[in-house]
Amino acid sequence: MRIPATAIGLLFATGAAAQVTISQQESPWYTDAQAHIAELEAVQPNTDRAKNVILFVADGNGIGTNYATRLWVGQQTGGMGDDHVLPQETFPNVALVKTYTTNGQTPDSAPTASAMNTGIKSRNGTINIDDAGAYDSCDAAANAGLTTFSEIVSDMGKSVGIVTTARITHATPAAVYSRTANRDWEDDTQLPENCAQKDIALQMADAISAGTIDFAMGGGRQHFLPNGITDDEGKEGRRVDDRNLVEEIKANGWQYVWNDETARAADLSQPVLGLFEASHMKYEHDRTGEPSLAEMTEMAITNLSQNEDGYYLEIESGRVDHANHAGNLHRTVTDGAAFADAIAMALSMVDTAETLIIVTADHSHAVNFNGYCGRGTPITGLCYEVDDQGHEHTDTPSMALDGKPYTVAGYLNGAGSILHQEEGANDWSGSRPDLTQEEATDPDYLQQALLPMPSETHSGEDVAVMSTGPWSHLFRGVIEQNLIFHVMLKAVTAE
Repeated sequence: MRIPATAIGLLFATGAAAQVTISQQESPWYTDAQAHIAELEAVQPNTDRAKNVILFVADGNGIGTNYATRLWVGQQTGGMGDDHVLPQETFPNVALVKTYTTNGQTPDSAPTASAMNTGIKSRNGTINIDDAGAYDSCDAAANAGLTTFSEIVSDMGKSVGIVTTARITHATPAAVYSRTANRDWEDDTQLPENCAQKDIALQMADAISAGTIDFAMGGGRQHFLPNGITDDEGKEGRRVDDRNLVEEIKANGWQYVWNDETARAADLSQPVLGLFEASHMKYEHDRTGEPSLAEMTEMAITNLSQNEDGYYLEIESGRVDHANHAGNLHRTVTDGAAFADAIAMALSMVDTAETLIIVTADHSHAVNFNGYCGRGTPITGLCYEVDDQGHEHTDTPSMALDGKPYTVAGYLNGAGSILHQEEGANDWSGSRPDLTQEEATDPDYLQQALLPMPSETHSGEDVAVMSTGPWSHLFRGVIEQNLIFHVMLKAVTAE
């Protein structure tokens, strides 16, 4: 007699399943899944008030970029990569995040960072400005400026820190402390004449003077120094108001560090300003003479943990975004790996029973993954065929219809476009080169792209948020990006 599927389900539900031998129950896939179910069952919501909040943002680290980093890190440690688990992927609470803005299906980093720091969505190109204030308007900051999470927690007696590998005046870190109608107003050279708004670097100096910021490390030295003054690496400042903001910040009792040696010598019981490059810090692949993101994270937590009332720390891996824009997957994943190291560092230093840790991205990128590649295929290289009788790839490159191999990852647009324009012609044409694995895995190789663009673009697709600690259980389902602020606020104000 044939037993209906519903009856089989009932037998299992009533315990009669013990009479059925599950042939695959000794498989590691089966037992590992059962063990993970037990781990998930043991997770209980933490509804205590959070003493600390750490917001990790890897700029541009969409789900695809996170996937590529996972494989890269796993393959570098000798595995096939896809079964590797990054530190943030161990967090029990996960959601998908909608990243659109009030006027952009595809966002830029300014309003996305604003959403996480103010709790509302806003217009592309603006930082912490409500839509009542117009883009590029000098009056917008005064008339439509928003209250930031850093101001709220500072008023509660908590310390505030910023760590980034981008310029510290760049969009994501600037959202911690500034209000601007144009994200490019990083110093006074870009401000319109007689503008009522202060530039972003000056707003940071003001926030330090007001006691809203207690620790800051990143790049962007040029925006704090006057034109005609050279920094410790011989780069010239940009400011035309003759103000040396580094000296002004030092006059407030802060230490100033500019390379890895001076950073290691800093007294972490006192406020520290680290500006390690004139512009953005180096990619992790090229890093010399400056601290890693994990080292800056360690210094920040050491410094901020002295406050018994707790702290808010935003940590940005800013150059994941820039490597994606360049179409260079190698530097994308090596900076992604450095981001994972920073998360691991934080986890080793804090108690997640009292610290809410959030890992997310501001937006995604136009990266995608090609073909049916066998396991262990180098994520930055050519796609190898699946071994029909084994587990690892065959060492034979997969071929497209043009008879040429193709990389695992590519971009829909960017500098690596296969289309080229003949000088003086209006038409674009081109064909793909016949790559070797050595060429494709070179750190300087630009992934093949379709549309010709000087810089690869963002994508409007969802990103992930992964979280652990007090009130992290509120991250579930598909959420609006501005909800991240509200979870942080709930965590620090819970009764």
